[in-house]
Amino acid sequence: MTLVLEAVYSAHCGVEVGEAFCVSQRKHKSIRRALLVQTKDPPNPTLHSHSGHPSFIIPFLTHFRIPLKKMPSIRETLQKMGMEVSDGFPSMEHSLYHLGEALHNVTAPTTLTNYRDTQYFGEISIGTPAQIFKVIFDTGSANLWVPSHQCSPLYSACASHARYDSSKSSTYRPNGTQIAIQYGKGHVKGFLSQDIVTVAGIPVFQVFAEATALTNKPFNYAQFDGVLGMGYPSQAIDGVTPVFDKIMSEQILTSEVFSVYYSRNSALNTGGEIILGGSDPSYYTGDFHYLSISREGYWHIDLKGVSVGGELLFCHEGCTASVDTGTSYITGPASSVSILMKAIGATLKKRHDSYIIECKKIHLLPDISFHFGDRAYILSGSAYVLQHSEYGQEFCTVAFSGFDIPPPLGPLWIMGASFIGEYYTEFDRQNNRIGFATSL
Repeated sequence: MTLVLEAVYSAHCGVEVGEAFCVSQRKHKSIRRALLVQTKDPPNPTLHSHSGHPSFIIPFLTHFRIPLKKMPSIRETLQKMGMEVSDGFPSMEHSLYHLGEALHNVTAPTTLTNYRDTQYFGEISIGTPAQIFKVIFDTGSANLWVPSHQCSPLYSACASHARYDSSKSSTYRPNGTQIAIQYGKGHVKGFLSQDIVTVAGIPVFQVFAEATALTNKPFNYAQFDGVLGMGYPSQAIDGVTPVFDKIMSEQILTSEVFSVYYSRNSALNTGGEIILGGSDPSYYTGDFHYLSISREGYWHIDLKGVSVGGELLFCHEGCTASVDTGTSYITGPASSVSILMKAIGATLKKRHDSYIIECKKIHLLPDISFHFGDRAYILSGSAYVLQHSEYGQEFCTVAFSGFDIPPPLGPLWIMGASFIGEYYTEFDRQNNRIGFATSL
């Protein structure tokens, strides 16, 4: 059994029947709904002519899975090169979350700053035939961008990554709208294009950004090529419909949710999995416990407290937390994190802008608990300390970072991969809620 999506567009588009798609700038045409048909076609999604119209062949599945791979964080890469974090990320800490303008202006800051610590990526394809890209799936943003073939060779960050070449895709359609994403002193600039984007075997005709200018720092050190935002449409720059919203509009998912599993086993190359349309019980124990989002259009939830051992230290009157798949560390207001690190005996290693602990003391560290709803989500020392080697020596870094986010979105705690790795996370767009279950 295979699901065939008929893509039929009105005749005034000026594209003859048999061509792939018709697009007008900044406007998406409707897609006629799905038919269930018997077919012997291979399971991979391809353009297919059915009844004289272009269409997609999509496997009829309950869930659509994206395997994730684990990579060293950019912070770790810089450390191994003997570089300071400030060398790779100049003045970045002071420019995050000025997102209000993003709803109205083409140029706007975004939450990509914290990609310096991202460790997980998955593969997508763009175009016909498929061009493969490694991307971060980021709940803190809503746009898709990848490096462009038109990116100048002067930008080594482009040369060292996969680049999209529109001239090699038969399904490419131009848009041309200029777009810029600011990262403190780093930036991504480019223009919008439209082509088939395939995620977890699901093809959609998607507006995305071709990056023609990438600052070498930090992207020269990244092992991912681009970013696929999984945030709400309200976060999207230039009003572009996010990829997951396009997928939901096809009505092929069992539920309008996606779940994220991050493996914390450093011995495995497999980093985890994102599942579109549901979750996998083999990844967790017990039940999901859900929390309604606290800010419309963002994956934010109410945080009732942060405690060390049995002592409640912060958020006595409540705080806000962002559940962010694009960040490895847990971040909070700098003053709060400083107190928290003193409470567990960690010291600041200024050269690498990180807190460290003696590795032999990990088993002695107190639990740190985050209180969401009526539950305490506990992180043991082994969960919030990352062990790594540098020049033959073992180092233990605490996966917390101080980060001050100004109003209106801040102050804010950001729950990154070190939290998601312990608690399998479901993002429910249908009910505007986030669910946590204990990971296996």
